[in-house]
Amino acid sequence: MSLSFLRGKTMHSRGWRNHSSVTDFILLGFSRNPRTNWILFFLFLFIYLFTVLGNGLIVTLIRVDVHLHTPMYFFLSILSLLDLSYATTTVPQMLVHLVSKNKTISYVGCVVQMYVFLTLGITETWIFAAMAYDRYVAICYPLHYGVKMSHTLCVLLAVSSALCGLICALIYTIFAMSLPYCGPNEINHFFCEIPAVLKLACADTSLNDQVDFILGFILLLIPLSLILASYVWIFMAILKIRSTQGRIKAFSTCASHITVVTMFCIPCMVMYMRPGSEASPEDDKKLALFYNVISAFLNPIIYSLRNKDVKKAFLKLIRKSEDTQCTMD
Repeated sequence: MSLSFLRGKTMHSRGWRNHSSVTDFILLGFSRNPRTNWILFFLFLFIYLFTVLGNGLIVTLIRVDVHLHTPMYFFLSILSLLDLSYATTTVPQMLVHLVSKNKTISYVGCVVQMYVFLTLGITETWIFAAMAYDRYVAICYPLHYGVKMSHTLCVLLAVSSALCGLICALIYTIFAMSLPYCGPNEINHFFCEIPAVLKLACADTSLNDQVDFILGFILLLIPLSLILASYVWIFMAILKIRSTQGRIKAFSTCASHITVVTMFCIPCMVMYMRPGSEASPEDDKKLALFYNVISAFLNPIIYSLRNKDVKKAFLKLIRKSEDTQCTMD
């Protein structure tokens, strides 16, 4: 009796679009003060333009310089593309809403934004795991690196990461948007992120919290465990290196990756693995800014400042463009 009642209740609450009276949502953003919004507009515009320029430059350098056609830079170029797309999914709309009185987003637009955002984010966590494995092979098996990290394996890891993102993001989105939304329609966030949207559902969201926790465990803790295991073996191998300079060089190749993973994954874990009732809208916005905007902004800086190969490729590109210009003159 109780089982059939629960099933009936679940089926009733899991209707699609026809169970929702909301046709669009209002994104409240950060502030209702116009002056503050203009300051934020120019700040985030600068961050976004630098994000596009920095990540675009890394992708270009890796593509044009044959010395960067290695597994490590293959994954780095994918990471840069993901960061570029990740920020583009949310920031341009946020900039428009900061200076516009109309802060609405359609129901369909909200669903699409949510799905694309989740797909890119989930893909990125598994790309981090692939990058950690690449470093593990490079440091622990340097003589077999070319064989173990073949181009076929790199492509397979990238494609499987993307497929995981596409499928798991679809599950997340279906569970969130199949709930009825009867109003109010004001999302206390700067984009359609699941924890913020679920607060508007006029139904019990405990099942969604459970799904979020389970998927969060699979999509965050498992890649992080693989990354941690890789670095345990890496540090053990580094400690066996007799030369101090050799240890520093080996560790420096991993430092950028560790920094980027920490900046991205820790805020994501806090956001998606805690119960929705414990979430503060203002804290959620800060966390989302960190792993969505700030992380994508800092990644090119972290990788370029700590990477001699990227610096060399950049200087080579500048000299090449100068030589071309001189030839034309």
